[in-house]
Amino acid sequence: MSQAAAVRKPSRPGIGRAAVAEAGATDPPWLRARRDEAWATYQATPMPTTRSEEWRYTDLSRKLQLDELVVAHGDHGPGAGAVLPDALRRTMEQDRDSAGRIVDIDGKVVSVELDESLARQGVVLASLRDAARRDDGDIRRLLATRAVPASDGKFPALNAALWNDGVYLRIPRGVRVERPVRLSRWVSRPGSATFTRILIVAEETSQLSFVDEILSPDFETTTLVNTAVELFSYGGAQIQYVSLQRLGRGGFYLANQRTLAERDSTLDTLNVALGGSVGRVDLNASLLGPGAHSDMLGLYFGDVDQHFDFNTSQDHMSPNAHSDLLYKGALDGSARGIFRGIIRVHEGAQGTDAYQTNRNLILSNDAIATSLPNLEIEADDVRCSHGATVGQLDAEALFYLMSRGLTRGKAERLVVLGFLGEVLSRLPMGGVVEKVTNAIVAKLRGV
Repeated sequence: MSQAAAVRKPSRPGIGRAAVAEAGATDPPWLRARRDEAWATYQATPMPTTRSEEWRYTDLSRKLQLDELVVAHGDHGPGAGAVLPDALRRTMEQDRDSAGRIVDIDGKVVSVELDESLARQGVVLASLRDAARRDDGDIRRLLATRAVPASDGKFPALNAALWNDGVYLRIPRGVRVERPVRLSRWVSRPGSATFTRILIVAEETSQLSFVDEILSPDFETTTLVNTAVELFSYGGAQIQYVSLQRLGRGGFYLANQRTLAERDSTLDTLNVALGGSVGRVDLNASLLGPGAHSDMLGLYFGDVDQHFDFNTSQDHMSPNAHSDLLYKGALDGSARGIFRGIIRVHEGAQGTDAYQTNRNLILSNDAIATSLPNLEIEADDVRCSHGATVGQLDAEALFYLMSRGLTRGKAERLVVLGFLGEVLSRLPMGGVVEKVTNAIVAKLRGV
């Protein structure tokens, strides 16, 4: 965003045991116990360093000081019906249509809307905190257990201990939600740490599209957003999940996303990274049943000194499943892009069909792209491939466009949009393509 947020003196506890107690003050006993276990795991787990292969190119000791952050619990945020920040309101107005919407301010859900016809069919869209208080069976069974448990690492443990609110969405068997459900998030507090979770359960033969968009103003101090996303698709279900990260400068976005696709189900993801100073996404797709399918799409455009790090894995645990990953990025200024991906074909997963592609477009002499695709195969009847490219703007394409009367600036914008547009064409969800395209054009123009 264009205007830096004013630095305010912290009034909340920092990251520590007191913050865990405050986060779980109104939790049912089982959830308080789960938080305590997660905090113990967090304390026992060392901070990732560049000596670890998965964090080699993102030095947290220079980019993130957890002891300087204040935990945001959202208790001073606006209530339902309050006036939303102008930037959030404007971006929400760009959305064409939705079947439901949740608004989250500083880690607290402030409003929930769901189409009445879907509610009558049994669709549940709720604040995760409120749903957990009602002790929903799915939440107790699935929250921070199978998908993003505390044992996954330092930051998953921290999130499981300190999450304040989030989204719970369950689609009953056979229900098809034709329009997307949207989560609109806003972060306003500089120097804060916001912890949220998303838990989506799609029962057999159901269908859902979910758009998670996060924005903020620019910050003068590092401001952390830590999100855990847990997606479950059962027999024949179809889920599309889109993450659109548009934080302001100073934002540090850290997401752990896990998708679990059972027999004959489809679970597609699209990660778009445009904002923040640092973005790190850890995405694992687990294909658990025959016929499971996952398209994993990513798009990132960095400028100035932005730093984007994507760590992906495609775990084929069952035979005859398919996954296809395509991540494309454009980097300008002194931006840095890191892609690390692995396809794992587990023993017995015969008939696996898996692909992984990362392509990078370098727009300046100081931008750097690092691409590390890998394969780990323990079956012999598979089709797997990976590839990566790093290149500069096509001089012939620029010359052709400029010979047709376009200025160099306009020609470069068209080439970049064409390069990145391939990703968006793979998941043409209503309103998302236009919003992302407009945001990229604004960055290219320096707006």
